[in-house]
Amino acid sequence: MDLGIGGAHRPDRGGFLSDLAAWLAETFGFAPDDPAPFRRALTHASLEAASYERLEFLGDRVLGLVMAEWLYELYPDEPEGVLSRRVHTLVSGATCAEVAREIGVAAHLRLGKGAQADGAKGSDNVLGDVVEALLGALYSERGLGAARDWVRARWATRIGVEATAHKHPKAELQDWSLGNNRGLPIYRVVDESGPPHERRHTVAVRLGELEEVATASTKREAESMAARTLMAAVLAAEADRPRKRRRVDRAIVPARRG
Repeated sequence: MDLGIGGAHRPDRGGFLSDLAAWLAETFGFAPDDPAPFRRALTHASLEAASYERLEFLGDRVLGLVMAEWLYELYPDEPEGVLSRRVHTLVSGATCAEVAREIGVAAHLRLGKGAQADGAKGSDNVLGDVVEALLGALYSERGLGAARDWVRARWATRIGVEATAHKHPKAELQDWSLGNNRGLPIYRVVDESGPPHERRHTVAVRLGELEEVATASTKREAESMAARTLMAAVLAAEADRPRKRRRVDRAIVPARRG
């Protein structure tokens, strides 16, 4: 079965791939027996109640399983923590949005007028969600094997690249806090606002007396940003602590009497 492994996706020039069936055949290597789930996977909630959200839920789990399985095979000696950081990068919304742009999802999105006006076609949130929804539709029609083959083809150039990434900010903060007997960082949602396809999430994270706040398009990204900022603040405070202690020590040492 050809699942689009043989080379990069050709962009839709001149409208020759504007037809959904032709685009699906180009993208997945076959004409779906039932195109309805794939059509739904491209439908935003601003247009119809029967949107991509349920298929996204399914595709998100399929992507996580396929990626975990793949990394488990590729890196037999790596500990769980390293594998988790790899998975986090590879299944992130930003990575899924990159795949969406490569296969030309935007040209086939079905959006309401409000979402179109708000620029949903260029939204990482929407594009990433739709890729997961399409994967859910693919899994529903052809099973796990087809889903696995397609993911491995589309993510092939990304495997290994994520190894250069630093430890995830939340993991780094937690490792430091537990290693220094400071307990666990506490996260809380401060605010959520904006239309469904452009939500803004504000999250705070506290460790001891220090707290940082960050805002991003997803809760996960906001938590990461806040954790990174708090980690920097914690390290700065730790670096300053010896100097303060030395100043206090000098202040309480009685002057010599000569």
